[in-house]
Amino acid sequence: MLARTALIDEVRRLFRSHAVVALVGARQVGKTTLAREIAGPARDAERIFDLENPDDLARLAEPLPALAPLRGLVVLDEIQRRPDLFPVLRVLADRPRRPARFLVLGSASRDLLLQSSETLAGRIAYVHVGGLSLEEVGPARVDRLWTRGGFPRAFLARSDVESVRWRRGFIQTFLERDVPQLGIGIPAATLSRFWTMLAHYHGGVWNSSDLARAFGVSDHTVGRYLDALVGTFMVRRLAPWHENIGKRQVKAPKIYLSDSGILHALLGLGTARGVSVHPRVGASWEGFVIEQVARHLRAAPDECFFWATHTGAELDLLVARGGRRVGFEVKHTTAPALSRSMQIAVDDLGLDRLDVIHRGAHTFPLGGRVRAVAAARLLEDVEAL
Repeated sequence: MLARTALIDEVRRLFRSHAVVALVGARQVGKTTLAREIAGPARDAERIFDLENPDDLARLAEPLPALAPLRGLVVLDEIQRRPDLFPVLRVLADRPRRPARFLVLGSASRDLLLQSSETLAGRIAYVHVGGLSLEEVGPARVDRLWTRGGFPRAFLARSDVESVRWRRGFIQTFLERDVPQLGIGIPAATLSRFWTMLAHYHGGVWNSSDLARAFGVSDHTVGRYLDALVGTFMVRRLAPWHENIGKRQVKAPKIYLSDSGILHALLGLGTARGVSVHPRVGASWEGFVIEQVARHLRAAPDECFFWATHTGAELDLLVARGGRRVGFEVKHTTAPALSRSMQIAVDDLGLDRLDVIHRGAHTFPLGGRVRAVAAARLLEDVEAL
């Protein structure tokens, strides 16, 4: 088991000011294991509820009498299965001296957990739990993390064959069980086909019309398919950045599958060798690095953008926080060079710096405010904002 110290520290910090903290993230990403680590060795089984367990559901048949006497940390796993608990949590969160704190775990985004936003405003804090990150596995295993992805069981599998078998099983279970349980009314076969098609679009600008024609449905319908995968943490929708610079700029978002291992499974790739010779290897590396940079900088989705003009200038990732702007280009090469596009991005966007993340071994300046940063040195060389 790999330590996830930063996440544990963040949750404990948030409990100082909130009665309820929600861990949200995809299934099998390690939320339950993390919750048990936070509860510590003295955890009491009576204060842990798995809402997929019939016995625990029976204990919560009358939720207020069941939860009110509990003290300390109470864990409610798979909270999206019992949205009726949110009003109860509001009542319990408002008690004087807060005799209990509540750690709720959900396999859907806060946008899909609308009840918590409506009934727990000001009382709940959200922590996104992604797959394992470079910070957690160490830079020596960057290629393994890229190939297998960050789901713990996929990353830690004894072989590539076992890893890809787990990922394919996860995809099937997600489509056939998890999606219906979340109340998403899209047939499994339809969403599977759409997800696979997105794997081939990975790293591309979203074009709803093209996908709608391929499916024989409306733009609105394919938008709903995309919303479902974004809301369940399977897809990152990277928003475009706009500047008043007198140039025509791309205004549609870019689409990335959030986990590189799931991307590779959908593309039929099971080994590092298979990934390295695939036509989408550059896009795969780009999406993987964007995820790792965002995780390292603790950048929220509304702080992350891409930028592109219709004349060809572009920037893979722009992280904007406060008055600072930092740009990132991602290159699947060991010898990156300064390009005209990079210089335009630095000047037009007023970047504090632009880092070119590459597969080589060294970090070195490329000129001006641009430098090349080795992916294996990302944690050491990319400064926090």
